[in-house]
Amino acid sequence: QVQLVESGGGLVQAGGSLRLSCAASGIFVSINAMGWYRQAPGKQRELVAEISRGGTTDYADSVKGRFTISRDNANNTVALQMNSLKPEDTAVYYCRTYSITSRGFTTDWGQGTRVTVSS
Repeated sequence: QVQLVESGGGLVQAGGSLRLSCAASGIFVSINAMGWYRQAPGKQRELVAEISRGGTTDYADSVKGRFTISRDNANNTVALQMNSLKPEDTAVYYCRTYSITSRGFTTDWGQGTRVTVSS
């Protein structure tokens, strides 16, 4: 199983920046895609950004041009640089991985880190 620990959330004013980090640990063969999701109060969890092991990225339209996802395969980490933050970016952000373990293909979630953007 893959354990994920996120960090970097907090309170920021609109227009500001935050950087989220997620570190994966545990016993696994490899981590394929890594991604960030978010869930705002009263809303469904949604994809924010995802990155393949080879570096191919995908972003939600609402964050394109403002957020950048990156990963370090050697250290099994993924980061989300968030710039020009808006109040509507307020949510709990979750790290997600798609991995190959002894059980086969698995997906795991972090515990979430809260991001609050004040207007």
